[in-house]
Amino acid sequence: MTATALSPSNNCQLKSQIIPLTKYLTKTITTTPIHFTKRRSFPSFAIKNEHQNKTAVPRNPSKIPPLVVVGSANADIYVEIDRLPGVGETISAKNSQTLAGGKGANQAACGAKLSHPTYFVGQVGEDASGKLITGALSECGVGLEYVSVVKGNLPTGHAVVMLQADGQNSIIIVGGTNMSGWPEKFDDEGLKVVKNAGIVLLQREIPDSVNIQVAKDFCTIRFCIGKCDLVVAARNADVPVILDAGGMDAPLPRELFNFIDIFSPNESELGRLTGVPTDSFEQISQAVLKCHEMGVKQVLVKLGAKGSAFFVEGEKPIIQPAISAARVLDTTGAGDTFTAAFAVALVEGKSKEECLRFAAAAASLCVQLKGAIPSMPDRKSVLDLLQSV
Repeated sequence: MTATALSPSNNCQLKSQIIPLTKYLTKTITTTPIHFTKRRSFPSFAIKNEHQNKTAVPRNPSKIPPLVVVGSANADIYVEIDRLPGVGETISAKNSQTLAGGKGANQAACGAKLSHPTYFVGQVGEDASGKLITGALSECGVGLEYVSVVKGNLPTGHAVVMLQADGQNSIIIVGGTNMSGWPEKFDDEGLKVVKNAGIVLLQREIPDSVNIQVAKDFCTIRFCIGKCDLVVAARNADVPVILDAGGMDAPLPRELFNFIDIFSPNESELGRLTGVPTDSFEQISQAVLKCHEMGVKQVLVKLGAKGSAFFVEGEKPIIQPAISAARVLDTTGAGDTFTAAFAVALVEGKSKEECLRFAAAAASLCVQLKGAIPSMPDRKSVLDLLQSV
């Protein structure tokens, strides 16, 4: 199949109406349900597609609490190969193209394509890759008011995605503006969008120091009264901070666990960060216990073709099987789609079971097309799939 090109016609065609999730998320899951005390029903809103060199900000007249993604933006250089090369071996690629990506940009694009007001906080360079990324996010309806263009010769972050015939991929990341040029401390204007967020998504393709600053200030500004405990305030807040573990291959600062509500690794990331094997569900559960010991009480583990599991300290885990895809062409961005879709359902007041099911459907649709952002589904497609399974 010819790879999907990144263009307004096939990338981000949005509907201007929020369709309620509830009636589509009714399949029974045999576990103890976890429900929010408050449920919110959001009115419809319009997302305007602007010209690529303009900032398209989602119109949000009802002040719906937005999804705010603080993270990375990459130009993804895709090479399609039959297999990975061996040591010292040179092989030929069947095809190559460059698309917008990066975990932060992917998650922001997914949130907007699912018709939830979404803002991206990140950095790009003064190069063609930066324009590619901001253009793609603008077409999706992502608010770009807080994207910084780093002056000078620092390039936009990029990645080489080696896509094999079975849809599996291997990725090499070059940090660029994702890892350099961040302010030592955000001013009030820089944190304005975070202060008004309904939910915040972080990843590890930007410096941990940035994640700590955002999460810590978010807890301080939004939830602390007087001399309250930051950790208790963050954990008891109505607005979660989710950290996706994907990104740098380095130990996770213990301090960061104090300021997040949900930690979301895949099974290999979970094993690497805890030092516990994750070959079986029992081992995964033991690894999650280590996360609890480090300070985070909720852990969302992405299990690929095996589905996902949500762990809350002291409670029975919620297991969500994968929703089978008709075909698997490219798994790039599937984890980002899952995390963002989970966050959208969560900020809309759905139960954890409903969030997992909505995210599973979105990820199932994502792997059926090539490219990360081009493959991310709109809300109607997700709800149609949920109705059919």
